[in-house]
Amino acid sequence: MARQAMTYKKAGVDVDAAQRFVRRIRPIVAKSHRPEVLGSIGGFGGLFRFDTRRYREPVLVSSSDGVGTKLELASLVGRYRGLGIDLVAMNVNDVLAAGAEPLFFVDYLAVGTLLRDRMATELVRGIVDGCRQAGCALVGGETAQMPGVYQNGTFDMAGFCVGAAERSKVLDGSRIRVGDRLIGVASSGPHANGYSLIRKALSVSARRRLATQLLAPTRIYVKPVLEALRRCVVHGVAHITGGSFRVKLARILPPHVGAVLQLGSWRVPPIFDAIQRGGGIREDEMYRTFNMGIGMVLAVPSGEVGAVQRVLTRWRLRSWEIGRIERGAKEVILCR
Repeated sequence: MARQAMTYKKAGVDVDAAQRFVRRIRPIVAKSHRPEVLGSIGGFGGLFRFDTRRYREPVLVSSSDGVGTKLELASLVGRYRGLGIDLVAMNVNDVLAAGAEPLFFVDYLAVGTLLRDRMATELVRGIVDGCRQAGCALVGGETAQMPGVYQNGTFDMAGFCVGAAERSKVLDGSRIRVGDRLIGVASSGPHANGYSLIRKALSVSARRRLATQLLAPTRIYVKPVLEALRRCVVHGVAHITGGSFRVKLARILPPHVGAVLQLGSWRVPPIFDAIQRGGGIREDEMYRTFNMGIGMVLAVPSGEVGAVQRVLTRWRLRSWEIGRIERGAKEVILCR
């Protein structure tokens, strides 16, 4: 009996299905496009006409990130659209922290075999939703079928963003001064960090019960913060993600200053209390791991606090004055 001929499809990679998927999502992706986008997805590279006339001395700012083990919870309850927003948010908020406007975004999806149509399409719809919230364009991506590396139905995803800023307006923390105030901007929940600890702290049934709060998409701060940067004086911006305040806020501090945060000065969402009780987690570990209700921190001169908060309020964002800059050595101190 003759041996059956091998094909790429029989090995687990369906090229034709992948092409059909690209054709299916093309009109969805187009909803995120800006006037600078040339062409459509499906080519070897995304094309973006960068308008240098808007800048005297343009600086490009890039970011790459994923959504971590939040994927597992989404798979547990079958909700995927929010992951796409998370993916965009984790990147555009990082670009924003440099004072840059996100311009375009590309994604990478790695799967064992092509995901179910609804599932894959929901992921892309979420990415488009996130790009529209941030005002950036989804110009391309890659869906890699990797049987043997990923089991059927499992996947991972990553995103890549490029933004631009005027060189003289790039935020690197060097303008932060003793006496500056720290404004904390409300998060929508854990965002996309700390989910490995959440999985240990909460049972499967608890994760299912709290799924709506745990899967709340990461808040995208781009448009409100860019307006604050245009209208007000802002010395530094920190995106509070993994490592929380002691890592991410410390990252933007100059060598000669420290940050003092006043615990109790902002509202901590109930979901963090549920996580802490579920795992018997110490308070210091909670503030080391999670954003605890603050997704972004802005360092501003004391006289600018009101103006910045008024901008954020117009965008329906809650914010609080949560601390101050003092003399120190790039340390973040949390006190009551």
